[in-house]
Amino acid sequence: MARVPRPRWARRLGRVGDPTRWFSAPLHDERTAVVVGRWLGAGVLVCFLTGLVSHGLQHPGDWLATRLPTRPVWGYRLTQGAHVVTGIALVPLLLVKLWVVYPRLFVLPPVRSLRHALERLSVAVLVGAALLQVFLGLVNIVQWYPWPFSFRPVHWALAWVLLGATLLHVAVQAPAIATHWRGRRNDPEGTERRSLLLGLGAAVATVTLVTAGQTVAPLRRVTLLAPRRPDGSKQGLPINRTAAEAGVGEVSEENWRLRLAGPRTRELSLAELRRLPQHGARLPIACVEGWSATADWSGVRLRDLLELVGAPPGASARIVSLQRRGGYGVSELPPQFVRDPLTLLALRLNGQVLSLDHGFPARIIAPNRPGVLQTKWVTTIEVSA
Repeated sequence: MARVPRPRWARRLGRVGDPTRWFSAPLHDERTAVVVGRWLGAGVLVCFLTGLVSHGLQHPGDWLATRLPTRPVWGYRLTQGAHVVTGIALVPLLLVKLWVVYPRLFVLPPVRSLRHALERLSVAVLVGAALLQVFLGLVNIVQWYPWPFSFRPVHWALAWVLLGATLLHVAVQAPAIATHWRGRRNDPEGTERRSLLLGLGAAVATVTLVTAGQTVAPLRRVTLLAPRRPDGSKQGLPINRTAAEAGVGEVSEENWRLRLAGPRTRELSLAELRRLPQHGARLPIACVEGWSATADWSGVRLRDLLELVGAPPGASARIVSLQRRGGYGVSELPPQFVRDPLTLLALRLNGQVLSLDHGFPARIIAPNRPGVLQTKWVTTIEVSA
């Protein structure tokens, strides 16, 4: 009886255990994986460290709150801008890295030894965490939240998962990394590899160039893919949350009062606030989504307001907003920010009275603070020891 030849798909499936035969491209090799992995690892490290800074400034906890620095005034702008710019640059790096190593995902048998099991486990967790982390970050910067959970705690937890998976992967792959860290002479794939890396470098540079302008002012003319231009909106600053989105209705200048609650309690009208000594400060405002811009603010120093109600020198302040929807309707200002001469209850922005969407009639502006903590529509300032 004549032997019936197997279909082509079956013959290929039979060779699945040998990825070098199934995937013929010469750059699916360890040397290329190590070179791309170095860039990818550096990007992940920058994102992780700047993410630690961002989280610490937004949610410092009691042990860190009084130790946060107010200088440099552009500190958060730099670290959060680097976090978002690097996170976007990770997209082409991650895709190329996956292209280089994906043949290994089809190796059979799936587990050959304890070391191989650890390697595959680390790769599975690493790939899953990296893809999800980058996706969540990209969706956050455009302020689209198609999930029922809070972005911040999930992003924070995934950062630690990604770091752990990366360290485990590096430990398991240490022999291969040591072998291929430096290039070899007479490398038959050297020319193709250099072409791939040049293309990857060009992709990273292009993605950075057309998105970093929302943080890096000189690049704003070529900001083609960034979600927003910091200088292209009302009063020269973008608006993350409008008054309508925050549940703030029309605010009447005649009826609005600022309540100061401390050892003494006092209420001030907007006209009375304007008669107090006014101070100006040129400060950046930077948001977690990555955009930032510098503006001229003017208003009353927060420390002067607290002195009106007899606040002690080391007092903190709790700022309460009129907003009814969304997070960060209340923010805490530690003592070092309260007494800083640049911390203002701002009444004007770039020489104009605050618009309603920018926080009319009064908002907080302080140095080296995340934008979500620069509370708008302030109605109450409470003194706390």
